[in-house]
Amino acid sequence: MKAEPAARAWVEAWTRAWRALDADLLAPVYTAEAVHRSHPFREPGSPIEYARWAFGSEQGEPEVWMGEPIVAGNRAAIEWWAVVRENGKEVSLAGTSVIRFDEQGRAVEQTDYWGQSNGRTPPFEGWGQTPAGSDPIKAGG
Repeated sequence: MKAEPAARAWVEAWTRAWRALDADLLAPVYTAEAVHRSHPFREPGSPIEYARWAFGSEQGEPEVWMGEPIVAGNRAAIEWWAVVRENGKEVSLAGTSVIRFDEQGRAVEQTDYWGQSNGRTPPFEGWGQTPAGSDPIKAGG
């Protein structure tokens, strides 16, 4: 199994799902038993159920940016950034997901590290670029 194609499939699935606010679009990139921690201090759960809950408070079409995956062995770290409308207010979210993939390239474990800020803050110059000089993957404008 090569983690790089799996990581890119994860990026594509999350970009589509988040922009559409449709957690069901994530199913192809996770195993049924996948364990997800949406924050290091939260209890683990299903990544799709978490996305369903999180997307439930968002409206409109979020702006989503994905950084270039950093891959080692069967794991990847992927930076992400989004500007969303939650309960009528703009919120900026930025974080990194650390993902472990199985032999078929589906995520079996994911831990997210993130922060948020009120208002619209797009990624800073140089964000998500690996190797130096590459552009982050942006969806939605």
